[in-house]
Amino acid sequence: MPEPSVAAATVHAGSEPSPFGVPSRKLAMWMFIVADAATFAAVLFAYGYVRVANPDWTRPFAVWPSIVNGVVMTVILLTSSLTMIAAVLAAQAERRAVAVRWLGATMALGAMFAALHLREWIAMIGEGWRLFRNPLGGTPLVGATFFSITGLHLLHVVSGVVVIGVIALGYRKSRFDAGHLETTGLYWHFVDLVWMFVFPLIYLLNVR
Repeated sequence: MPEPSVAAATVHAGSEPSPFGVPSRKLAMWMFIVADAATFAAVLFAYGYVRVANPDWTRPFAVWPSIVNGVVMTVILLTSSLTMIAAVLAAQAERRAVAVRWLGATMALGAMFAALHLREWIAMIGEGWRLFRNPLGGTPLVGATFFSITGLHLLHVVSGVVVIGVIALGYRKSRFDAGHLETTGLYWHFVDLVWMFVFPLIYLLNVR
């Protein structure tokens, strides 16, 4: 017979028993986060190497509007982490309707972040920036690294918004529980944490 603490951690329909005393879905999420963190670390390290190796690196961002827009995006994403925490706490307190509202707020903030990011992309494309084109005359790697790194992060944000929507719908219909919200929250906090590295490296270090 398994220990009560282990059994309690693994009771959920469709979950395989975990030998580590945590739900399998949470363990899988942690494994995904570790692998994804390694991916972002490699990409950002490569970016730093390329930037230092190019003496003609272009600094494309002005304080207004690029940096101000980036600060607003950062505040929005950090706030979405708080609303996600509120959703998990409400679910743990069995306040289902409140939890769903906080999940909706998290989705709205994530969508706002994505919209601001896409608006910035459209503005830069309008100025002539492309993956392999630098309208300011420097190395084209500036555009390539910017669109690649921010695009990878934006993909995570959009995916997170979709997943939160699915979890919120299932939770409202009692198909999911607080544990599912907590596991989803781990992913969302990871996305926010990655932005804390992307913003200073890609934006603040490239202010002209």
